[in-house]
Amino acid sequence: MIGTNTTHVTRAFRWRSCTLLVVVALACGFAPLRAENVDLSTVPARNTVQLTIYNSEDITLVRETRTVTFKKGVNPLQFSWANTLIDPSSVELNFLTSADKLEVIDTTFPHAKPQMLYWNVQSEIDGEAKIQITYFTSGITWSADYICIADKDEKEMSFEGFVRVHNNSGEEYEKAQVRLVVGTINLVEKIAQLAQIPIAEVESLSRDLRENYRFKAAKDALMIPANGPAGAAAPAAEAPAPKEIIKEGLSEYFIYTIEGTETINNGWSKRMRSLEGQTIPFKIEYRYRPQEYGEQLVRMYLLKNNKDAKLGTTPLPDGVVRVFRDNGRDGLSYLTQQAVKYIPIGDKIELNLGVDPEVIFELIKLRIFRSDLTLQINGTNEFRKIGGDGVFKEENATLVGWTDHEIFSQRIRNYTSKEISIEVRRTLPGHILVRSQLAPKLHDFQTVEFTAKVASGKKADLLFEVVRLQGTSVKQNNVTLQDARVTP
Repeated sequence: MIGTNTTHVTRAFRWRSCTLLVVVALACGFAPLRAENVDLSTVPARNTVQLTIYNSEDITLVRETRTVTFKKGVNPLQFSWANTLIDPSSVELNFLTSADKLEVIDTTFPHAKPQMLYWNVQSEIDGEAKIQITYFTSGITWSADYICIADKDEKEMSFEGFVRVHNNSGEEYEKAQVRLVVGTINLVEKIAQLAQIPIAEVESLSRDLRENYRFKAAKDALMIPANGPAGAAAPAAEAPAPKEIIKEGLSEYFIYTIEGTETINNGWSKRMRSLEGQTIPFKIEYRYRPQEYGEQLVRMYLLKNNKDAKLGTTPLPDGVVRVFRDNGRDGLSYLTQQAVKYIPIGDKIELNLGVDPEVIFELIKLRIFRSDLTLQINGTNEFRKIGGDGVFKEENATLVGWTDHEIFSQRIRNYTSKEISIEVRRTLPGHILVRSQLAPKLHDFQTVEFTAKVASGKKADLLFEVVRLQGTSVKQNNVTLQDARVTP
């Protein structure tokens, strides 16, 4: 459309609260008019928009492209961020086509309009060019969730992932490509590199200077080239860029691209599929780990984020997993809901289903006794060991060292219809010997671990002896394993 003023043609593109005006001077020798003095006549469409959302810092990098018609001479462009959370100091204009024919002469922040800026663009061409505007905004966050449905025989499960994007930025984003920053970017380290000052001195920077460095550091980290020329946001028809894992300095993160595009309205949340449903194998294990699960035996679903499990192409964002089971009657039984942390490729996914009422777990102390007594005679440096039953009749003798023995049965009754696998971990501080025929192994220097299987409808007594050295008999602070027959 052409306005009534015969010496000027104006074009503008406007979205809900963030406005970019393009004012084009046609006649040679005429100075460009200020945008507020010219009537608007057209509203060009936004070509593409890409959101890279970094939850940890409440930062979203927005990259959008538009096609603008320029005329030879100076072309004023106006950008407004009224009623949004856009950071004005982060706004940048780049030319994706005809970059050698276009140049930003200056940027002006008018005093009368504090939520607006002007770019004056010198053009050597008459025609269209693609521009890219990048800026940071706040108020856009994301959360991930996963749905797992086990089959009735509990051999395989479907696994699919979703991401919900919450937009409270004041801006509408139509047909946006969404990328998530998963993991951590150490912006403090990057700020120190940009400022070329020691990390310890970063906190002493003024707030404005530190914020400036912070945005620059974030932009350097998040400006991973996307599909399209010169880093333009990918068109909707193209496949998303592969998910890229980045490790640098103290940071470890990756950019997770959601397939396709979505309209993210201000004040709304949008749920998008991030991982297509896969049928993956898993195993069931019963665990006793008091430091993790308390004093109870819990039932676990165990799977891995790897290719064997038909996953493993990318790490998985932290989120909430909801687990169901096919009950065999055209319905689902709810099993658990659990928050999970960021899951790297090849890492385990462990889902705690809680106590199984069909498996009874008891720790029974079968026998205790004491041996290897050491006496100190008459307060001197004379020591005497007494074996056997430990009975002694020495006068003026003090017991200074001995060994305590405890024999336990870890009794398990399996009332389920299937054989079950058991893993038991016990932490035993002190100078400890553990004797058992269960082929125990050390999880760490004070924690012993053993495994067993219990058939359906059967009972198992897992016998082990804890030998604890006391007093002067103590020589170290760890667990030593001994393979020996344990009898009550």
